[in-house]
Amino acid sequence: MSHIPQIDYDTASQTIRDAHDEEVRVRGRMTNMKRTLLHSPVAHRIYAEWFTLREELRPALDDRAIWLLSHAISEAMQSPIAMGFFRRAFANSGVDFHAVVPTADEQRLIDFGRAIVANSNAVPAEIWDGLKARYDNAALVNLVAFAGIMVATALFNNVVEVEFDPELAPFID
Repeated sequence: MSHIPQIDYDTASQTIRDAHDEEVRVRGRMTNMKRTLLHSPVAHRIYAEWFTLREELRPALDDRAIWLLSHAISEAMQSPIAMGFFRRAFANSGVDFHAVVPTADEQRLIDFGRAIVANSNAVPAEIWDGLKARYDNAALVNLVAFAGIMVATALFNNVVEVEFDPELAPFID
């Protein structure tokens, strides 16, 4: 059971309802994590910057690469909600997550995601060397910031014990 309940839209303040409605308008859905975060529209907005950074990374990283990086972080953080979210993204694009064979660039991103969770003070030099050879400094800054928000997202779900979104159940082993 979640340590923090989801907002009750009917009794929420107008500010919270407005933030809720905007999220649904922009993204088309409302997850249990977002319904919980909306107790603080500011916290919700900060976590939603994941989408802003994702757009900044779009020229350098396609969806598949982002999903693999995000899933690697989610898996390393042992966050079933986040893992299910990205496995569903693969399924919605017609790809079986378990059949994916990462490219060398994608594997580097997976390794990076796992490494920052394992020990952010000791990301191996070979991972950094590969990233620096592939991406410019702006992309690297956005990549690290994006990964940080992904870690924060998994952490929030884990610490709060956000209720599992039922639609993610088919995507968890």
